[in-house]
Amino acid sequence: MSAAIPIANSAVVELPNLDEQQAELAALVTRLTPTEGVHPSAIAALTVIRSNSPSMPTPSLYDPSLCIVVQGKKRAVLGEEVYYYDALNYLTVSVTLPAIGHVLEATPEKPYLCLRLELDARMIGELLLQVGRSAVPPSTDRGLYVARTSPQLLDAVLRLTRLLEQPRDAAILAPLVLREIHYRVLTGELGHRLRELCVVDSQVNRVARAIELLRKRFTESLRIEDLAAAAHMSESSLHHRFKAVTAMSPMQFQKHLRLHEARRLMLTEGLEAAAAAHRVGYESPSQFSREYRRLFGAPPRREIETVRGGGLQPA
Repeated sequence: MSAAIPIANSAVVELPNLDEQQAELAALVTRLTPTEGVHPSAIAALTVIRSNSPSMPTPSLYDPSLCIVVQGKKRAVLGEEVYYYDALNYLTVSVTLPAIGHVLEATPEKPYLCLRLELDARMIGELLLQVGRSAVPPSTDRGLYVARTSPQLLDAVLRLTRLLEQPRDAAILAPLVLREIHYRVLTGELGHRLRELCVVDSQVNRVARAIELLRKRFTESLRIEDLAAAAHMSESSLHHRFKAVTAMSPMQFQKHLRLHEARRLMLTEGLEAAAAAHRVGYESPSQFSREYRRLFGAPPRREIETVRGGGLQPA
């Protein structure tokens, strides 16, 4: 009787180790970011970020996205909670959140490098239909979390980034790799938090509806009952769940949206503080100035001059 011959498992794909993947990814992103700042890429959903030095803590609006640090380290602060992410841990933002970003480790020789990928809710929903919806307990977790980067996820991110230097292939292959990245996150250690966003009757999905209404109508004087109706929740339940996901009340969230939009108007359109305040729904310029200073650390004019003068690095 002949001895059995072991058959290789063709489904097992040997991946490079994390160090090799990260070294190649760092070289690629360095070439793609010759200067500091936020750089759009040829793949619409992908943004490339570089900072040559640590940044000041900067309030920002974090949109639903996946943030993969290629080199360096960053901190995000939401309410009283602090999240660190680096080349071994990626950040996922499932709903729009006002947070404070702070690049911790960066030098001109070894800059902070990051890839930010917009999350596609429709793609997540399509994947859920294929992989199934695992039963998970109702969550009151934040809409922001940090998870360990797997070799499989990093391999997909590396292949997507390579396509930025292969434009002929990108149009065909990028959508496939983007789908794989969403799949890796969805089936990863904390993927259940992302699944909740696409489950129609989940608490997170209902809070997301209230957030969307606030984003569309943040200049208006919205009532809590309007938000509760949009989310199909009682007012008390919405207030509780909203704070659990965003670390702030709906009205505080609206205030942050107004202040961030006013800051954008002053920076990009050159509006004076009073005009920007009026545009975003403030009736009192003095109230706007007080709340702006509380969030951004300086009165509007001075803070904008600092940013234009290069005093703050991109977060």
